[in-house]
Amino acid sequence: MKEITVHSFIELQTEVFRDTWDGRLMRYRDNRVYRGMGNASWTMEPALNRACAHNLGLEQHMLRSFRKYGYADLQGVSSFWQTAALAQQFGLPTRLLDWTYSPLVAAHFATENVAMYNRDGVIWCADVDEINTHLPDALRELLNERQTIIFTMDMLDRIGSSYEALNGVSETPYAFFFEPASTVNRIANQYALFSLTTDPAIAITELPGLESCFMKIIIPKEIKLEIRDKLDYINISERMIYPGLDGIAKWITRRYANLGPAYNAAHRNGKTE
Repeated sequence: MKEITVHSFIELQTEVFRDTWDGRLMRYRDNRVYRGMGNASWTMEPALNRACAHNLGLEQHMLRSFRKYGYADLQGVSSFWQTAALAQQFGLPTRLLDWTYSPLVAAHFATENVAMYNRDGVIWCADVDEINTHLPDALRELLNERQTIIFTMDMLDRIGSSYEALNGVSETPYAFFFEPASTVNRIANQYALFSLTTDPAIAITELPGLESCFMKIIIPKEIKLEIRDKLDYINISERMIYPGLDGIAKWITRRYANLGPAYNAAHRNGKTE
């Protein structure tokens, strides 16, 4: 797996937009998606596996409870896949992993938690085109038919209304990306999509043949605050990522915290970017 370390906000921009020029369209286009994490040593283990390692079968019971107790807010949500996406967005442990089309939104997630400023962060980059070459034939054909590389809810609804239905396509575990409808502002603002593996016990990076489909951009702890401050000034912050009063409060709390003396030592010593 390719791994790159950046040393400034400028280097980060250079790396995430490298090779995105499409000569056929004469425009910048990218087939990669991104996932930011505050600790570069963390793996691609879903929240379900961290919370329920003792019994991954509890997943269906948690989703059932989410639909039951969240009924008032889920009225009108008929798709299983939309329900699963909303559960993930609001903190229920699921087999899904959050991704974004935006590398700078991923940089936000890599730098938002100041308690992690003593750890290197990471942006994972996934080549969706390459991952799709490992899909079962029926699913590749469905993507080709719709001329897209990301599944939508209605495409998945054609396959079935449960995770178990995916196993009917192929007994061999596989992974794919899907984009839910933007029924809540945080999905739209985060430019969000999700990945899942049909076997929840296997991380997406552990599936045979997929390791080369990923790249890691390491954000050293020494430049986390620089990147964090510059993201704020281009309006990529908690008040945009988490619309509402809770996001505003998180943004204000971090913005006024006395972080500079502790985390901008390089700048204090006369080094600037």
